[in-house]
Amino acid sequence: MQTDHHLDQQLCFALYSAARSATAAYRDALADIGLTYTQYVTLLALWERDGQAVTELGEALHLDSGTLSPLLKRLSASGLVERRREGEDARRVTIHLTDAGRELESQVAAIQRRLYDAVDMEPEELATLRHLAQRFCASVGNTTPTQGA
Repeated sequence: MQTDHHLDQQLCFALYSAARSATAAYRDALADIGLTYTQYVTLLALWERDGQAVTELGEALHLDSGTLSPLLKRLSASGLVERRREGEDARRVTIHLTDAGRELESQVAAIQRRLYDAVDMEPEELATLRHLAQRFCASVGNTTPTQGA
């Protein structure tokens, strides 16, 4: 098999460029409501399932504790989440949305709609792209496909 060394033929570069473009678009739009992209995806995980343990949240987001802990502290300082010690095990900390964190979901939904509308692709194409990206990640061992995605 002959290797193609042209940059525009590299799957890794296409994925890298797509990730950078998507993150930049979200970063600019989320700045209007005072969120970073990483804070946004953290809130998405909590809107999906509130009250997750810190370890579960880290696994879902593919973030280590050194990155996740300061992120959660900033979200807590912003009044969007709160940390709770659960039950007998003082080491088990769960993260819960505050009322302000729950209320932000509608603003984020509007941003998501605006960004999707700006992309020159049909909804079916975007769904296929997401599915293929999830399969790719699963095949290289970074994650498993999200159920129902």
